[in-house]
Amino acid sequence: MRIGDLRHRLALEEAARVDDGAGGAEETWMLVDELWAALRPISGQERQVADQLAGRVTHEIWVRYRAGVKPEMRFRAGARVFEIRAVIDTSERRRFLKCLAEERDL
Repeated sequence: MRIGDLRHRLALEEAARVDDGAGGAEETWMLVDELWAALRPISGQERQVADQLAGRVTHEIWVRYRAGVKPEMRFRAGARVFEIRAVIDTSERRRFLKCLAEERDL
C-alpha cells in the first residue's frame, strides 16, 4: 500500500441510540472522523430477494492505522454507505488497516 493510493475521503461513522421521547430509541449515525482511504471493489453478485433482483458489492477499504475501528461501524462517501464486516491489521505493525466492507443503499 502506498500513501498515494489513499485518495478517497470517507467519513467513519458509529451507531448511537437516541431517545425518541416516547420510551423508545432511534438509531442514528454519528461522525467519528474523516479519513483518507483506498477504495477497491472486490466482487459483485446478484440475488433474488422478495421476488426482486438485489445486487451486492464488496470492497476492500484501506486506511492508515487507527485504534478503535470495529465491524459495528461504517464508512460513508456522500450517498454511498460501506458497512464494515471485518478489520485487519495486515502486517501487525499498526501501519494500515484493511477493512472488508459491503456497499449498501441509504
